[in-house]
Amino acid sequence: MNDSKTLGELRASGYRALPVRLELRKNLLARLRRREELFPRILGYEETVIPALENALLAGHDIIFLGERGQAKSRLIRQVVELLDETVPAVAGCEIHDNPFDPICRECRERARADGDRLPVAWIGRQERFGEKLSTPDVTVADLIGEIDPIKIAEGRYLADERAIHYGLIPRSHRGVFAVNELPDLSERVQVSLFNLLEERDVQIKGYKIRLPLDVFVMASANPEDYTSRGRIITPLKDRFQAQIRTHYPKTREIEIQIMDQECAYPPTNGGYQVAVPQFIKEIVSELTFQGRKSPEVNQRSGVSVRLSIANVETLIANAEKRAVRLGEAVAVPRITDLDAVRRSTEGKIEMEYSGEEKAEGELVDKILRRAVKEVFQKYYRLEDLQPVVEAFNGGHVFVVSDHQPSMDYLKAAEFVPDLTRHLAPLALEEGPPWIASGVEFLLEGLFLNQKLFKQGVDHSFHFRGIK
Repeated sequence: MNDSKTLGELRASGYRALPVRLELRKNLLARLRRREELFPRILGYEETVIPALENALLAGHDIIFLGERGQAKSRLIRQVVELLDETVPAVAGCEIHDNPFDPICRECRERARADGDRLPVAWIGRQERFGEKLSTPDVTVADLIGEIDPIKIAEGRYLADERAIHYGLIPRSHRGVFAVNELPDLSERVQVSLFNLLEERDVQIKGYKIRLPLDVFVMASANPEDYTSRGRIITPLKDRFQAQIRTHYPKTREIEIQIMDQECAYPPTNGGYQVAVPQFIKEIVSELTFQGRKSPEVNQRSGVSVRLSIANVETLIANAEKRAVRLGEAVAVPRITDLDAVRRSTEGKIEMEYSGEEKAEGELVDKILRRAVKEVFQKYYRLEDLQPVVEAFNGGHVFVVSDHQPSMDYLKAAEFVPDLTRHLAPLALEEGPPWIASGVEFLLEGLFLNQKLFKQGVDHSFHFRGIK
């Protein structure tokens, strides 16, 4: 750790300040040599996005990530910031973190001439070198670049005096990383103001001849639908981003589930009960999202985010927790009847593609959810193997399920259906009534969706009976 307090001490230490692109490149290469994980908590991009990102960083290219919502674009940008040095020296008190060896703002140049090796130095961390702006139509050039500060003019400075400027976000990110989220949402006038930054590496403020040769690594994100000639991006700005990286949703349900497990911190044992989520429940939640991504009735331009899976599994857990608390059960295990809560949490998170007769959003969610349950059921079961269960129901047996029914009721009712609990073996459930209740509901729902059982809603419960 360098503890130099002045420019003279910094020179004596042999410290060498690197341009931000070379600094990122240096630290990336060092991590590659050490075989360290470069972008932790980013799953499913190992063979696609991350190699392209590594190439762009090594080449020193400004980057734009193109992808629909919920594809970890912002998280990737923030993890690139971790490739900066832990701390770097800057002129103490400088608003734009000027390099003590080569200051660019007028005030720091004057201080350097006056103080020489006595110029005070401060050490700044990574986050102080990161600037980020979420694009909205009301963002102005002044927000990003800067403007003349009327207070400084009132104090006696001239309009053409560089010290009369109030710096915007980009100059304040000098010697660091600046990110623009949803770039096409910037007005055309503001997009034009970025030309010089991306090409000539300087900025212009108002109509005054002020040149700031900024050292900024620029990253941005955008929805592909907006980043076209038909969208809201101006072509010359597109040309100035050397690296365009396409993100994507998880390609497999297994990766989607890994992301769910990572982002949803399942509650620990609390108040005498614990939470456990069966694998088949996670698969249903994941499959619901996958079905939404390929449904022609869902607007695919806006996407179906991984956040939907995360929110849905958290909602299932919450519903199961309520039941465990009210019934005094030791383990909260989500069931199929808890999926009614998922219907509500899903509505509003997907955008429908209306064509012809409009359908209610709830109807679409029900339809997709039934497909998801059926798809997962077919992974675990063959209908012919469950024929003894179907025959028991055709013989007059009725099974009642409810999201507020005690787990022991399922265990007792299952005794009247031959080998019903034995057929739960493919689900690899843990032992105990809450797990059996969850598995039984899944098995019965699967038989109903495959038209082997009849299902009838009665009050706040469902009755399963034979069809014949």
